[in-house]
Amino acid sequence: MKRTHLPLNGLRVLDAAARHLSFTRAADELAVTPAAVGQQIRALEDTLGVVLFRRTTRGLELTPEGEAGLDALRSGFLEFEEAVRAMQAGQSSKTLTIAAPRDLTAKWLAPRLADYARTDPELRFVLLSADDGLDFTQANLDLAVCFASDKGEHEGVKLQADGYATVGLADGVDTPIAWPGCPAEDAKGVGLSVADAGLALDAAAAGFGRATVPTLLAAGDIAAGRVTRFADTAAPQGYWLVAPLPQWRQKKVRALVAALTG
Repeated sequence: MKRTHLPLNGLRVLDAAARHLSFTRAADELAVTPAAVGQQIRALEDTLGVVLFRRTTRGLELTPEGEAGLDALRSGFLEFEEAVRAMQAGQSSKTLTIAAPRDLTAKWLAPRLADYARTDPELRFVLLSADDGLDFTQANLDLAVCFASDKGEHEGVKLQADGYATVGLADGVDTPIAWPGCPAEDAKGVGLSVADAGLALDAAAAGFGRATVPTLLAAGDIAAGRVTRFADTAAPQGYWLVAPLPQWRQKKVRALVAALTG
């Protein structure tokens, strides 16, 4: 069934004007001018083809036509409010589904989520791997972390560190450790190849050589003295927190983004 277009702004003004029987007081409630209230009422009357108010010596009065629809109108507004509350109910959920590269989850994200969880015992997290790409529709994701040069098609914010750091043991060998996507190395000089940057970092800490990995990924191990930082390599890539606009607007997602970037 085709639905009739509802002039919701005009109906909202009608409700306020009918309660106050005053365009001026209705304007105060709605934070508009009395002239704007009058224009909305006249436009609504034109749309409906009826007269809604009359001015008398005693002031503003509703016509029978205007009064006839008020109960149903106010009931409808209550239904709208209930519908909005129902749609917002998901916002009260404190479960966040996050996708991130496995190595970043282990080295950087998980400890920060643990710290954040201590601020609210009702927080729950579902952690997924982003190593095989992101699909917000199928995975029902709230937020993702990706290593890229920009936020792409989604809303996003870049985490602090970008580029790469070359790390290893202070007294260790300088043999390069390779991983898929690492900055180009001389293939003849590579002493070990591993599956991702996190394993390369662990291999460097174990003394296999030096790994060039995303700076943010290595930050914790550098700070803990587990590896020594030998060089930095500038690059446009960095880690981004990203989500489609509807997810990005969620209160719980905004709070998490603030916690991770603060």
